[in-house]
Amino acid sequence: MAGYQYPLRADWSTEEIVKVVNFFTKVEQAYESNIERNEFMEYYRAFKSVVPSMAEEKTLCKEFEESSDYVAFRVVKAAKESRPGELLKVKK
Repeated sequence: MAGYQYPLRADWSTEEIVKVVNFFTKVEQAYESNIERNEFMEYYRAFKSVVPSMAEEKTLCKEFEESSDYVAFRVVKAAKESRPGELLKVKK
């Protein structure tokens, strides 16, 4: 378990919390080992179903970065710039 807290909102359902936590877990995975691009994008799409607003996404990702030092935007950018099937590995 991570030594930091995930950015969550009190008005989210349990299902929504799971989607957001899963997304941030996959961001961690991209830094700590690697993750297949399509798998990551599935989790990103689920995250966006909870957080459709770009402003809210930036706020949550900034909170996560301040807590963990992992930059979600870098992983999302790498995923969008890569091809299906490629492995994502992001360095701090």
